[in-house]
Amino acid sequence: MTFDAPTIPDIIGLIGVGFILLTYAGLTLEKINPKGWRYSLGNGLGAILILISLFYSFNLASFVIEIAWLAISVIGLWKAWRRD
Repeated sequence: MTFDAPTIPDIIGLIGVGFILLTYAGLTLEKINPKGWRYSLGNGLGAILILISLFYSFNLASFVIEIAWLAISVIGLWKAWRRD
């Protein structure tokens, strides 16, 4: 098995994955408030970056989950904004 060098879309997608993982780690380690805007923003940015990478190498299952992830994040941001 051989691996090709990552492309720009791959790197963008990996940065998105990093945002989601760091956000989740922050939640698990109780460094991020799940009702705060930072949690939803981290997840939303991650979803957007992964969606950008999917335009170059489409995968339906990944596309569906990232659209849902983004929609939930937008709702979370809206709720956080209304609370503040």
